[in-house]
Amino acid sequence: MGSEGKKNGLIIGIFAIVAVLVFGGIYITRNIGKSQKAISSEDAKKTIIKMTKKVDPKKGKTYKSSIEYEEEDSVANELPDINTCEVTVPATTDLYAEIFCSPEKAGTGTDGWLCDMANEFNSQGVEINGQKVSVQIRNVSSGQAKDYIASGKAVADGFSPSASMWVSILNAEGVETEYAADCLVSNVAGIVIKNNKYKKLVDEYGTIDMKTITEATEEGKMSMGYTNPFTSTSGLNFLACTLQRYDYENPLSDTAMEGFKKFQNNVPFVALTTIQMRKAANKGTLDGFIMEYQSYIKDPALEKNYKFVPYGYIHNNPLAIISSTSEDKKEILKQFGQFCTSEKAQKRAKDAGFNSMKDYKCEYNELDGEALKSMQDLYKNNKDGENAIVAVFVADTSGSMGGEPLASLKNSLINSMKYINSSNYIGLVSYSTDVTVEVPIAEFDLNQQSLFKGSVEHFTEGGGTATFDAIVVGLDMIREQLETTPDAKPLLFVLSDGDSNIGYDLREIKSVVQGLSVPIYTIGYNANLDALQQISDINEAASINADTEDIIYQLKTLFNASL
Repeated sequence: MGSEGKKNGLIIGIFAIVAVLVFGGIYITRNIGKSQKAISSEDAKKTIIKMTKKVDPKKGKTYKSSIEYEEEDSVANELPDINTCEVTVPATTDLYAEIFCSPEKAGTGTDGWLCDMANEFNSQGVEINGQKVSVQIRNVSSGQAKDYIASGKAVADGFSPSASMWVSILNAEGVETEYAADCLVSNVAGIVIKNNKYKKLVDEYGTIDMKTITEATEEGKMSMGYTNPFTSTSGLNFLACTLQRYDYENPLSDTAMEGFKKFQNNVPFVALTTIQMRKAANKGTLDGFIMEYQSYIKDPALEKNYKFVPYGYIHNNPLAIISSTSEDKKEILKQFGQFCTSEKAQKRAKDAGFNSMKDYKCEYNELDGEALKSMQDLYKNNKDGENAIVAVFVADTSGSMGGEPLASLKNSLINSMKYINSSNYIGLVSYSTDVTVEVPIAEFDLNQQSLFKGSVEHFTEGGGTATFDAIVVGLDMIREQLETTPDAKPLLFVLSDGDSNIGYDLREIKSVVQGLSVPIYTIGYNANLDALQQISDINEAASINADTEDIIYQLKTLFNASL
């Protein structure tokens, strides 16, 4: 071969080596930095099996404990001290009436209309029987306020929920009321739907209403979320309308229940808060979610990117007087109600986003408190649709959980067991330096409940913190159970302080978690809340701070919505 040929051969050889290095490097590093969505479910299952073998979890001892649920006064015991709910307008006189008020009008900014009215009222120098009076506003969500008053844990003089539905339920639970004002301001609940999804639904169904939305969700053509009907007015409103959509005359019939189950089969989750739903929508998980019109029109980004579809009962924001209130305080509330419904006050309400959509009319029958309570019960027993839940609780028993954190974990978990449906499949894992399968997954009948409670009672702290190893084991338990119950909905609950100093880390398991599509709810005890929030954010679950006094009530709410 001549020099020219050798030269060409050398160039070709160098090119070949470079090509091998480049394309080989691309192959070797093909998953580095790849979107988590690119990890397939099958690959995630294979990986989680290998990871679990590496963790090599231990098998726990068997403990049993008697199951005794005290129903009497349980609501009062679970509710936190009322002072955990903020007083947004304090009283300015010795004689005053306190009002429990929903957040969209007892907050700040455009959500602070009633606070503004209260401050102005208090500055008027109003007198009753020669004594100056004022009002005090406490920000409490509608469902929780109803629970405080009905249980006797904390009884306000006045109650202003988002809608009179909650007053009806309060009456059904034995608390008598009268109205100082049957409507302080009006608001409309709606489903906000992404513009492109809205167009597709219009093209296919011709119009957008509750029937369209429930049908599209049933058929998997729309992914939507709503809030917990035990605490949220929009959530309770949506539940009532969905049941009536399936049976207008008898929304508690078997027909309504079966229709609701079909709808619920394709609902990704019932959110604890609107914020959680918004996050899911922003990440593309949801095509639509529920909110009130007053919030929608005050958010330019929502108005630009979403269409608002009204539904259900008007949120009339009444001011109810609790019958046990003194005559002087009743008069304060009546005068405050008149003040808030004056022309000047109503103009301020309009500026805050209330009193819009005046032409909207509800198409459904009015429901009494007993019917609404029955709907909540129906939701609790059928919210999983036709499918059970498969859930594993992962409890941190490491040394850093010693003392109050572990005691709180045990107490809140045992107390909340009663809100888990017995038809669901539940397992329990504990971890410190090692991971222990305390209770393998099984149907949550009385025997499984006894094993679950007994194991929790025997938790003791000590050792390192292998948080992500424990998550891996919990996910693998769920994977295995889903082979037997493939239509079940998987959930993982992590109760921890958020630390991890042994074993896998978040980076190593994130793609697997997303590939398995298992929502991980985190409950933090004396915790690194940011670390726990990162875990929950992977698959759009909630993260709860257990250091607050209302943790037992929060877990009740979470389990009612999820289990």
